[in-house]
Amino acid sequence: MRRFWLAAALAAFTAVPGFAATLCTIVADADDGKVLLEQGDCRSRVTPASTFKIPLAVIGFDARFLVSEHAPVLNTRAGDPDWGGDAWRQPTDPVRWLQYSVVWYSQRIAHALGEPTLHRRARDLGFGNADFAGDPGQDNGLDRAWIMSSLKVSPLEQVVFLRKLVNRQLPASAAAMDLTLKIVETFQAPDGTAVQGKTGSAFPRRADGSFDEARAYGWFVGWTIRGGRRLVFARLTQDDRLETPSSGLRTREALLRDLPGLKAGFQ
Repeated sequence: MRRFWLAAALAAFTAVPGFAATLCTIVADADDGKVLLEQGDCRSRVTPASTFKIPLAVIGFDARFLVSEHAPVLNTRAGDPDWGGDAWRQPTDPVRWLQYSVVWYSQRIAHALGEPTLHRRARDLGFGNADFAGDPGQDNGLDRAWIMSSLKVSPLEQVVFLRKLVNRQLPASAAAMDLTLKIVETFQAPDGTAVQGKTGSAFPRRADGSFDEARAYGWFVGWTIRGGRRLVFARLTQDDRLETPSSGLRTREALLRDLPGLKAGFQ
């Protein structure tokens, strides 16, 4: 019987939505680290996009640039990215930073800490290749290393990092981990299960350096409790045509929709 339910869970998690191919879905037990589901290519590294905000929060709180859930409050400056609309033009604190995925707030943290510190701390946290050089010859790593540039991470590495975070086993202060866990947004699956996580979206580059907006990557990574079992997960998709809303938001909604199918398989 358990094999039947696990097969059903696999089917739910590997179904390909109409808007995108699911490149990877990986789920692990947060307590013992056992990988319960690994479908697709979960070992290759790609851009983390805004999922990098979770390790950046740990680094920022540990360095005390970030002080609390609501401090510091930073204001926009001329030239800051504003493609996120009005939400990105407002005074922003750590909670709003993650809620609205504010790129310029990430850049402000990155510039305050500097490339050597970001590289060392990301390496210590085990987050991908920890490369903050940015685009070759552009000296832009502190502005966009995590957005289709030098920083890359695999879905498996995302899950390993998240497991250490939820178990408070990262090489960081307890306060930094606790505050990070608090500011990651909470969502609800259709059956009412609470899920904390972060989306990410980014356009891959063509050979000429331009962005292919029709083939966006979408991430949703995070953690939840199912049947008394703590789970950490990562899903990575890639669009096959230009769609709205963003690939990350659609990936999140698909994952939340699929999550109840795991209830029996992972109990």
